[in-house]
Amino acid sequence: MAINKNALIRYKTIDKCLQNNYRQWTLNDLIEACSDVLHEYEGREINVSRRTIQLDIQMMRSDKLGYNAPIIVYDRKFYKYEDEDFSITDIPLTENDMNVLSETVEMLKQFKDFSLFSELGGIIQRLEDKVYTEKTHQASIIHLDKNENLKGLEHLDLLYQAILKKIVLRITYKSFKARNASQIVFHPFILKEFNNRWFLVGVTGNKPHISTFALDRIHKVDYDLDIPYRNENFNGDDFYKNTIGVTVLDEKHIQEVILKIERSNAPYVTTKPFHTTQEVLETAKDGSVTIKLCVHINFELERLILGFGDAIEVLKPRILRKRIRRKLQDAVKKYEE
Repeated sequence: MAINKNALIRYKTIDKCLQNNYRQWTLNDLIEACSDVLHEYEGREINVSRRTIQLDIQMMRSDKLGYNAPIIVYDRKFYKYEDEDFSITDIPLTENDMNVLSETVEMLKQFKDFSLFSELGGIIQRLEDKVYTEKTHQASIIHLDKNENLKGLEHLDLLYQAILKKIVLRITYKSFKARNASQIVFHPFILKEFNNRWFLVGVTGNKPHISTFALDRIHKVDYDLDIPYRNENFNGDDFYKNTIGVTVLDEKHIQEVILKIERSNAPYVTTKPFHTTQEVLETAKDGSVTIKLCVHINFELERLILGFGDAIEVLKPRILRKRIRRKLQDAVKKYEE
């Protein structure tokens, strides 16, 4: 059941009112209290109807949200909790709640490198304490693949803040092919994760094309507040719409790629598509599947195809078919006696 923010604010406000046993609460009093709180949150007048509060009370009384609030009416017009110590914030967590919270905590902890989540640190800790004090500690059911030893993760938050605040960077970077590290003036646009590696995407100096730097090759990062930031409204979804991985090439490298996958591996490709452009062209009688992609022919695509070994065949384009064949032939030579 979807519940909007204002409804939750009203429930909390009604709960706070009914916990105050030093005054009597009519329906109009509850309406006024909710209206005042919503005005404070939204910064504008919000008219809360009698019907809305009546439905809120009905919802709080029910078990739909797990509240089961013992709200009663006395003297035909005043509302209160029959149990004076009741509060919707003190409801014990169910076993299912515990399981969900436990897994949520584990997933949130994956983003601990970002200061965006640093404010959640205390909340996560309290959640862990709540979960572990109310249930026996057990191993996480959900396991997320993350390499804690990957170099460059220490730069994540600094880079994130630079993108958020639109600050130019001076990056000391050394690619795998370079002999020495070089300093680069960089305008960061987004951070991208692929295959358990992080990448910084943006533009270098005054150059027009987009550049991508692997975080594990960044040696040092400094802010440069003297250079104006190039705010170019970069859209990552559009930029990578025809790309597998992070290597985006010119539009001329976007081609229709036709692949044939043998029967035993066909279900893996149809249930987990290589790319959003994937289409199934044919399902043969022998169970094999022919698919079509519209993507850049880049290193990541080749690596993906090679990962399937003899279970996949490149039908088109010819240049990719020849390239994969050559790589497979070179691989076979390494195993010849």
